[in-house]
Amino acid sequence: MQMSRRIAGFLLALAAFMVFEWINLGFNLADGHETSFYVVHGILIAVNILLALALAVIGWRGWRGAAA
Repeated sequence: MQMSRRIAGFLLALAAFMVFEWINLGFNLADGHETSFYVVHGILIAVNILLALALAVIGWRGWRGAAA
């Protein structure tokens, strides 16, 4: 089954948004919390960045496949 360019573009846009949003959250975390707060949010940021990269790869492959 081949992915349409519209869906592939959506996945690429979603991946870009996720990377921007989670990196922005990482820089905006307020000081003064316990270490566990930063550990949990660091793990959340890392997992979501990895998910965004996976979506970007799927979207990019779909974009190239739809063009062929």
